[in-house]
Amino acid sequence: MDGQVYGALGQPGVGFLMAIVIGALAGWLAEKFTSADMGLLANIVMGILGGLLGNFLAAKLAIPVYGFWRNLISATVGAIIIITIYRAIRGRSLRY
Repeated sequence: MDGQVYGALGQPGVGFLMAIVIGALAGWLAEKFTSADMGLLANIVMGILGGLLGNFLAAKLAIPVYGFWRNLISATVGAIIIITIYRAIRGRSLRY
């Protein structure tokens, strides 16, 4: 480790509660963009996983992600990617 303390979603300053809020919003936005029909818990999980993926991809592309709005955008993009990959593997015919 580099000695820096990291918060939730790999971002300093993003606490656990704020990660859940960002995850819920990002999951809901991704649900609307992909026309998926998921519940609140699935939205939160997809948003948090999307936040991890989005922040990882942003770091690889050297795009700085900090603050509420940038975390929300990266989490939404990550959640859309996860939902798209899930649908490609499982097929579109399955509904939640």
